[in-house]
Amino acid sequence: MITKEQKNRLLFGIIFISVICFATYYSSISCSILFAIIGFICFYEMWLLRRNKTKFIALSYIVIPFTLVQILIWQKLSVKIYNDINWIPNPILYLFVLTWTFDTFAYVTGVKFGKTKIMPSISPKKSWEGLIGGIIFTLIIAFLIYRDDLTTVLFFSIFVPFSATLGDFIESYYKRQAQVKDSSNLIPGHGGMLDRMDSFLISISILSLIIITTA
Repeated sequence: MITKEQKNRLLFGIIFISVICFATYYSSISCSILFAIIGFICFYEMWLLRRNKTKFIALSYIVIPFTLVQILIWQKLSVKIYNDINWIPNPILYLFVLTWTFDTFAYVTGVKFGKTKIMPSISPKKSWEGLIGGIIFTLIIAFLIYRDDLTTVLFFSIFVPFSATLGDFIESYYKRQAQVKDSSNLIPGHGGMLDRMDSFLISISILSLIIITTA
C-alpha cells in the first residue's frame, strides 16, 4: 500500500525532474535562469543551515558550482552560428541522468543489501553495498549513452558515483551541524532544494572545469 507521503514524493519528484529537463533542454537562456534560481535557493538554504556559524567555506561550496555552470553555458555550450544560437545541452542533461541513476540505484541497493556503512557518523544510511550497486547501474546507463566511447563510459561510471557521494556527505555534514534532517521543506517529500542538488555540486563543478579548460 502506497502511503500519502510516498505519493507526494513520487509526484513532486516527477515534477522536479520534468522542470529540470525541460528548462535545461529548451534553450541556453532557460537553462541559465534555471540554475540561477536553483543557485539562489541553495545559497539561502545553506545560509540558514550555517546560522550563527562560519559561512565562507559552506557558501563557497554553493557559489563556485553555480558560477562555473553559468560560464559553461555561455562560453562553451552556446555556439553562435551567424545570428542564431546553437544550444548544446547534452553534457548537463547527461550528468543529470547519470547522477539520478546513481542516486536511485544506490538507494535501492542500499536499502536491500546495505550492511557496511561508509561514514555512519555523518550519513548513517550510506553503505558500500549501495555505492557498488549505484556504480553498476551508472555503468550500464553510461554505456547506453556513450557506447561508442568506452573511455567516457568508464570515466563517468567512476566520476559520477564518487563526486555525487562526496557532495551528499558534505551537505549531510552541514545538516548534522545544524541538527536538521532536511535543508528546508520546499519540495514535499524531498526536503529542500539543496537536498536535491547536493549530488550535483561537485560533479557539475568538475565537469564544467574540464569542458571550459579543454573544449
